[in-house]
Amino acid sequence: MKKKILVAYDGSDLSKKAVKEAERQVLESAETAVHVISVVKPTGPVTNANVTRQIGDELKKQYEEDMAKIKREIEDDGVFVTTDVIVGEPEQNPAISITKYAESHDMDLIIVGSRGLGNVKKLFLGSVSNNVVQHAKCPVLVIK
Repeated sequence: MKKKILVAYDGSDLSKKAVKEAERQVLESAETAVHVISVVKPTGPVTNANVTRQIGDELKKQYEEDMAKIKREIEDDGVFVTTDVIVGEPEQNPAISITKYAESHDMDLIIVGSRGLGNVKKLFLGSVSNNVVQHAKCPVLVIK
């Protein structure tokens, strides 16, 4: 049975290292599928639902360009990858979308960076990686 790895990507250096780790694991075992996702979260002092949706759509377009580049780079190395960009809820931690995706796609492992691009830094782990570790139903590898 094929092992399925989910990588949470936010554009940070640590999430790029997480993608490389997934690629390394695939090269060690051909029976591995990789999914790379980004969760975009419209933020700011916006109260209008239409404006919030437009912000989310614009962020999604930007991340889709990143995902296309990642897909090309990984597939150039002979590794098949599935990519997706998910628009999360403005008031919700992206970890919720990550763990839901992992559950719905029966992932065997989630790889996340210890800290992403967020402005608020936790002492040891970022809020997203910490929440993924706490709520995932499969093993989580945190890259630092």
